[in-house]
Amino acid sequence: MSCSDHLYRHLSPKEVSRRWFLQQCSMGLGSIAFAQLLAERGYAETTHADPLAPKQPQFAPKAKRVIFLFMAGAPSHLELFDYKPQLAKFDGTLPPPELLKGYRAAFINPNSRLMGSKFKFAKYGKSGIELSELLPNLAKQVDDITLVKSMVTDAFNHAPGQLLMNTGTMQFGRPSMGAWALYGLGSEAKDLPAFVVFSSGKKGPSGGNSCWGSGFLPTVYQGVQFRSSGDPVLYLSNPKGVDAQEQRDTLDSINALNKMRQDVTGDPEIATRINSFEMAFRMQSSAPELMDITKESKETLALYGAVPGKPSFANNCLLARRLVERGVRFVQLYHEAWDQHDHLVEDISENCRDTDQACAGLIQDLKQRGMLDDTLVIWGGEFGRTPMVQTNAMGAANGRDHHPNAFSMWLAGGGVKRGFSIGESDDLGFKVAQDEVHVHDLHATILKLLGFDHTKLTFKFQGRNFRLTDVHGNVVEKMLA
Repeated sequence: MSCSDHLYRHLSPKEVSRRWFLQQCSMGLGSIAFAQLLAERGYAETTHADPLAPKQPQFAPKAKRVIFLFMAGAPSHLELFDYKPQLAKFDGTLPPPELLKGYRAAFINPNSRLMGSKFKFAKYGKSGIELSELLPNLAKQVDDITLVKSMVTDAFNHAPGQLLMNTGTMQFGRPSMGAWALYGLGSEAKDLPAFVVFSSGKKGPSGGNSCWGSGFLPTVYQGVQFRSSGDPVLYLSNPKGVDAQEQRDTLDSINALNKMRQDVTGDPEIATRINSFEMAFRMQSSAPELMDITKESKETLALYGAVPGKPSFANNCLLARRLVERGVRFVQLYHEAWDQHDHLVEDISENCRDTDQACAGLIQDLKQRGMLDDTLVIWGGEFGRTPMVQTNAMGAANGRDHHPNAFSMWLAGGGVKRGFSIGESDDLGFKVAQDEVHVHDLHATILKLLGFDHTKLTFKFQGRNFRLTDVHGNVVEKMLA
C-alpha cells in the first residue's frame, strides 16, 4: 500500500479520516470508487459539492415546493370548519358521561358544560363545503382546497403538539419537515436560503426554533428565519469601510481554509459553514429585491391585504409567493395568536381578520400564475379545541381548552383533490367518527406528494435509520388527486 509518509506525519490519528484514506491510499483507487458511489446516489462527485444541489426524488412528484401556514396556538375547528347542530342544541348542558371516559384535558374539568359555535355556517362553491362566516375569503377559494375534518394528534399542550406537527415527534432534537424536504430534494434557489421561516402574531411558536431545525441532519438543512421588513436577517449589510470586493476576497480566503480542513476531516458541518458564508454574500443583492413588495401591482397588494413597510401576516404570505417563485423549496409562516382559553369570540374574529384574506389571496395568486398545481399549501395548527366551555377567573364562560381528539386542517394545490372534504367528527365535534388522519398520516401524504415513500426517506443516526414518520404513518390516498 502506497500512502504518503509526508502527509501521514502531519496528521494525528483523529485526523486520518475515511475520506483522506480513500483519497491518499491505494494510488487513489478508493477515491474513484467513492466518487462512483456518490454519482450513483445522485450526488455531485466533488469533495466540496453543494449539499443543497437539486436531487431527484424517488418517483415523479406532484408538488415541487411547500408553503405551510402554521396557525400556532390551535384554532377552534368548531368555530371555523366543523359545524355541529347537536352541539348548539345541547349548549349549556353537561356532556354524556361515556364521552369522557379516559379523557384527559389540559386545563379544564372535562365535565364542563357544552358550548355551541358562536358563528353562522354556510355551504360554499360547487363543492358545497361548509365554512364559518369568519372565513369569507377562503369561501371564495373553497373549490381549490381539500378540507380534512378528522385530524388527531397525540399531544394536548402547545410545545409538544407543535413539535409533533413540525418534526414528527414530541421530543426536541428531531429534523423538521422542511429539513427532511431539503435533505431529499435539495433546492432550486441560488441566491436565497432553501427553507425560509416567518413569524407573526403576538409571539413565536411555543416549540421555538426546533420547529424548523435540522435535528441530527446537517445544519445546512435547517430553516432560516426572516424578518418581515428591512433586511430579512440581521447584519446582512456590509459595515462601513468594507466594499464588495474586499468582502469577496476575505470570503475566498476563509473558504480556502475551510476547504483545506474539510479535506482532512470530511466534516459535513464545514460544508454548511461554507454554504452559509456564500449564501449571505449572494443575499446582499438578492434579499433587498425580494423584500421590496412595492414592485408588486396594486391589484396584487390588495389581493393579499399587504401594506409595504408594515410587517404583517399578509406581507408574509406575499413574500412566501415571491420566495417559491425564486426556487425556495419550503416556506413556513407561523402566526401565533390562536390559544383562545378566554375571549373566544373577540380573539378568533381578530385572528381571521388578520389571516383569512391573505391565505385566500395566496391560493388565488398561485393559481393565476400557474404555480398552484405544483405548490402544496398547508393550513393548520397543533390540535383543536374542546366542545366544552372554559370559564375564566372572573366566572365568564367564553373559551375552549386544548383538544387532540379531533381538529381540522386544509391543503391546496400540489396534487391534492380540489373542492373535497374528508373525514367527520362525532355530533359534538369531540372525536373522529370517520376517516381518521393522524399527524403521521399527514406527513406520509405530504412526502408522497413530494415524490417520496415516507418509509424510505431515512437518515442513519445513533445506529438506526430515522424518518419523519418514525415507525408510523399511512398515506391518505383519498386526499390525492
